[in-house]
Amino acid sequence: MKNIIKFVVRNLPRSVLIKISLILRKPISLFYRGNNVQCPACNKSFRKFLPYGNKGETNRLCPNCLTLERHRLLWVYLEERTFFFTAKINVLHIAPEQPFLKKFRKLENINYVTADLYSPLADVKTDIRNMIFSDNTFDVILCNHVLEHIDEEQKALKELYRTLKTGGWAIIQVPIDYSLEKTYEDKTIVTKKEREKYFGQYDHLRVYGRDYPQRLRKAGFTVIEDNFIKSFTKKEIEIFRFDENEIIYICKKI
Repeated sequence: MKNIIKFVVRNLPRSVLIKISLILRKPISLFYRGNNVQCPACNKSFRKFLPYGNKGETNRLCPNCLTLERHRLLWVYLEERTFFFTAKINVLHIAPEQPFLKKFRKLENINYVTADLYSPLADVKTDIRNMIFSDNTFDVILCNHVLEHIDEEQKALKELYRTLKTGGWAIIQVPIDYSLEKTYEDKTIVTKKEREKYFGQYDHLRVYGRDYPQRLRKAGFTVIEDNFIKSFTKKEIEIFRFDENEIIYICKKI
């Protein structure tokens, strides 16, 4: 079973995995039943999570709601450190993730708009580099693991800044290699094989380093680097399967 699951997550697109999971969610959840790990987004416990990623890394994907490490940490952050679940706010979610979509749409306190250029899950089809929304439209913007796919990163960031209301905030996360002082980019790397080799994934265009906050500030944001992960014990980090190095980047429009 383990090898079959690794092969599937290694070779099938996430869109296909989502469709398969909707059909097989119950039997897979039963197979993984236990109490070693817990997903805070769906409150389900398992003996371990499913493997995920281009190398089939183990213990990552919730069998029930499909959260990964970043989704689980963000969910708890929104619950504990923000007014996301209580305030009357306009929210823009770029490239909406399956684990969040249905949950956020059920929230009565938010006017929830999803946007993407290609995803069939999104309400609005628009290019993050040239969005159709008016200036100062949204109180909150969520943009999780999108920028590494975008060639004109600064153009996208300035669009996020433009559509955010003054006084609003955005959470803009990307995968970061904290061993790198500066983000690694090379526009001559264009094939899928090369991009996977140098950037970690065939559709990634760079590897972000510790200079990521400066790139956010360049677009106009006031950035707070929240080391929220430090509020958890080692045991909690292991139970929720968080990334112990992840920093939450709160991007404010002052």
